Amino acid sequence: MRSKLISLCLLATGLAAGAAAPAAVNPAASELARWRDEARRVEIVRDSWGIAHVYGHSDADAVFGAMYAQAEDDFGRIERNYLTALGWLARAEGESAVYSDLRQRLFLEPEALPGLYARSPAWLKSLMTAWADGLNFYLATHPKVEPRVIRHFEPWMALSFTEGSIGGDVESVDLAALRRFYGAGNSSDADHSAAGGTAPASAPAAAPTPPRTPEENPGGSNGFAIAPRLSASGHALLWINPHTSFYFRAELQMVSDAGLDTYGAATWGQFFIYQGWNEHNGWMHTSYGGDAIDEYAETVQPRAEGPVYRYARSWRPLRVSTLRIAVRGADGRESTRSFTVYHSHHGPIVRTEGERWIAVKLLVDPVRALSQSYLRTKTRNFREFRRIQGLRTDTSNNTVYADGDGTIAYFHGNFIPRRDPRFDYTHPVDGSDPATEWRGPHRLDEIISVVNPRNGWLQNTNNWPFSAAGPYSPKRDAYPAYMWTKGENPRGVHAVQVLSTLHDVTLDKLIGAAYDPHLTAFDVLLPPLLRAYDALPATDPRQARLAGPVAALRAWDHRSGVASIPTSLAIFWGQTLVERQGAAARSAEEPVYDFLVEHLTDAERLAALDAAVAKLDHDFGDWRTPWGEINRYQRRTDDVLQPFDDAQPSLPVGFAPSQWGSLASFDWLKPRTTRRIYGSLGNSFVAAVEFGPTVRAKAVMTGGESGNPASPHFADQAPLYAAGIFRDVYFTRADVRAHAERTYHPGTQP
Repeated sequence: MRSKLISLCLLATGLAAGAAAPAAVNPAASELARWRDEARRVEIVRDSWGIAHVYGHSDADAVFGAMYAQAEDDFGRIERNYLTALGWLARAEGESAVYSDLRQRLFLEPEALPGLYARSPAWLKSLMTAWADGLNFYLATHPKVEPRVIRHFEPWMALSFTEGSIGGDVESVDLAALRRFYGAGNSSDADHSAAGGTAPASAPAAAPTPPRTPEENPGGSNGFAIAPRLSASGHALLWINPHTSFYFRAELQMVSDAGLDTYGAATWGQFFIYQGWNEHNGWMHTSYGGDAIDEYAETVQPRAEGPVYRYARSWRPLRVSTLRIAVRGADGRESTRSFTVYHSHHGPIVRTEGERWIAVKLLVDPVRALSQSYLRTKTRNFREFRRIQGLRTDTSNNTVYADGDGTIAYFHGNFIPRRDPRFDYTHPVDGSDPATEWRGPHRLDEIISVVNPRNGWLQNTNNWPFSAAGPYSPKRDAYPAYMWTKGENPRGVHAVQVLSTLHDVTLDKLIGAAYDPHLTAFDVLLPPLLRAYDALPATDPRQARLAGPVAALRAWDHRSGVASIPTSLAIFWGQTLVERQGAAARSAEEPVYDFLVEHLTDAERLAALDAAVAKLDHDFGDWRTPWGEINRYQRRTDDVLQPFDDAQPSLPVGFAPSQWGSLASFDWLKPRTTRRIYGSLGNSFVAAVEFGPTVRAKAVMTGGESGNPASPHFADQAPLYAAGIFRDVYFTRADVRAHAERTYHPGTQP
């Protein structure tokens, strides 16, 4: 009966797999009246930067208004995020999204979410209902907006996207390997396995894929906290600096008469502030450095009754089921792809390694996860914040914290499974050995954390936690290795350098430190290059050919800037090394930067410099091209992937990719297809916050608040962003009203 109700619910929304794209929903008069009543309880004030400040009587009212305002700014990104989270992206983007949909639904099926919603606590159900109402009211009052797929939002859909990171845990599963496993023999309505659902006699052929390979284009985020004793005002400060793909989050404020007053960055379509602050405290998340995802190597055998896998001294049946993915064709019609999929008790099978099948285990707890994401925004002090951390469902974040009482803190992760430390969990462990099982999550007081260190500052740059507080950092030997899977990085070295010298910190001083242009990676990488050049025989033609570039690099202070020629040389040289050595680093399972430091030969260093000089000469006519002529900001359309064009206007940017130690990050998608470099990821919403009797903050975001190219707020912040200039944040009602551009209720503005 329950499954029938779920199916009916999906059919009612027009979103069951394989259904035709639904027609626009005409809400019932009673439903529309309810939405209008909600709208009357909500006031939206757009400030002079177009940022929405949403005021409501209840938290649900604030959620309703926040979702309506987000939809005004960028409905397309909201819908895309939920198509991704629900495993329905192929309904909009066709064949290219089939395996990302399959990956998503191996871990979370939409059919299960209505039941989870029904069992949610009443307060959370009210917020999910308001979330759906706000989006549906926007669609009802904007009939010209044409959704790609989702024409009516249901409250349970909010449970598909509960944590605001740019890439969820599911995205750790390699899509190419997943396709190799499930793709063989698949076509529309074809299954991976033979008829009857039995496994193949041996695993599909696939090269081993390391579970967590080093990235050639590492991103990241920075979070700093400054204690009162180091600040000019005697109040704590917080630095919020996520490095994401551009335009990934909205900036807004949500206020209710029930105690909600939170400001910051909300990932498009979510009803909580992911990185931000309230009138009492603030929180910054960096990507998780602990291990909350494990791979299990299962020994599988075919049987007449179905495939089995070894566990301890027995054989267990694999769970075999069918997943159907709706796919939009070139003609706009939908077809259905069917996949026979397999699960062990550890999780879904995602690939092979040798003869064994690899299952992935990760936490899936949508109700508690959504609760934690929202409830942290209403905490008033460290004790309350720590209590919400105790829900332990945040699987992908470290957290840097500061508050008005003067407390600063750092949590290296939140959900970390307790495991037998004898095993190396960075590789697949033996799924047949019960000793490799999770033993529940570690208590919060067992994970790596720091509270109020004596040095007066904390930092994380997606690096290990053992430099988080300088000499007062946690000690490596005190924790199992699975609590910290990442090592130090050039940004961590840089952060320690700048924070160790700070005193009398103001908002402007904190911004200056966080935009310090030192590229620390070249402190390590360049000296061996210069020595290699100096060791060349006088008769070597490279002595003359590289004399100018080497002289420029030798005189360089390792600081980036729009006028800097050595910055261009160094980054083109470094990128050439990454392109040439990335495969070797992956093979050695080392971070690329570490590999460049430890394994390069002099010949490789010099050859890469030769290639970089030639590339600069070819692309720009002369290797003596300043960094700002090459490194540019451009926003032309509302496309997720911008169509960059060298013939169109752009702005020079002086900061650089984070992999070279730049704290302020500006990076690009590779390979580039234009002559100039155009940023696509890095600094996005960035803020400096000072706590005290009244919260003060400054911020800047990539481009502007609106995703509409016709809006005056599509790129109004671009000149500030490119130059590293921050604007004042309007947080109090008095400041907001003093800088109001327009004030309205949802549904009353065009």
